[in-house]
This record gives sequence, structure tokens and C-alpha cells, in this order.
Amino acid sequence: MQLWVVRHAIAISRDDPDCPPDPDRALTERGRRRMEEAAIGLRKLEVLPQRILTSPYLRARETAEIIAETLPFPVVVEETESLEPDQDPMVLLGELGRSRDAPTLVCGHAPHLDGLIARVVDAPREFTRLKKGGAVGLELPGGPLSPGILHWSLPPRSLRQLGTR
Repeated sequence: MQLWVVRHAIAISRDDPDCPPDPDRALTERGRRRMEEAAIGLRKLEVLPQRILTSPYLRARETAEIIAETLPFPVVVEETESLEPDQDPMVLLGELGRSRDAPTLVCGHAPHLDGLIARVVDAPREFTRLKKGGAVGLELPGGPLSPGILHWSLPPRSLRQLGTR
């Protein structure tokens, strides 16, 4: 199973006096623009998921939709509570186990996604720190509950550079 992990793009700052409750924080215009470029970079890396799962938080959903719009075929973006920031990564892995090995992209939050990556590669602790709009490419040859392989990890700047070439 192929699994791509993407952290949501730049959202409204929690320090902004007009900041809504955390689940309702949207992407900024800058975050949206940068994610559009990064999504093209993901496509150039042949990130072609059959499923896109996202946290129900607005900023993650918007990020996932930007990625879906760059794909050469339609993919429905599905919300799942297993990608909320406070969830145990094992909940998502269990959900992925029911997906019949469909190449899947997940979009969520740090540090939850860093914990997920560590769990997938059977690391004793988190070793990544995904930046907003950053992505990781994984392979799970034995399925979601068996150790996987980290193929690449790219910061958003590298993805944007790929997207603008």
C-alpha cells in the first residue's frame, strides 16, 4: 500500500484577534497559493492517490481539496476523526487496514502526523517534524499494521520548487 502524509498548509494564526475556534481556522491566501504550487510538485512526484482522507478541521480539508484538484482523475476527499490532532495514530492505521490497499493520501496536523510516520516505520519515537505543506511518501508492503518504508520526506519549499519547474 502506498501512503502519502501531508501536513495542512499555512492557516490563520492562533494569535490573530479574529481567529476562530481551532477547528474552524482556514488557510490564509498565502497558504492556499503555496499549497497549490506544492500540490503540483506532488503530482510531478506521481503522488496519485485513489483515496484522500483528511482531518475534519477546515485547514486540513482545504489543503486536501487543493491536492485533489491537481489530480488527473476525480478523487473524493473524505473526512475522518482519526486524523484529528489528539487521536492515536493506531486509530488511523486501523481505518487504513479496511481500505483494501488503495493508494491513500492523508492530510492532517503536527505532531499527530509525525507520530503516525514513526509508527509506520516502527521507530521508537518521532523523528520527523513536518512543516506546514510538507509531505512524506511511505510504502506499507505488509499492510498498515506492519512496518513500512519511508521513501521520501520533502519540505514545502522543495515541493513548490518541483511545482514551478
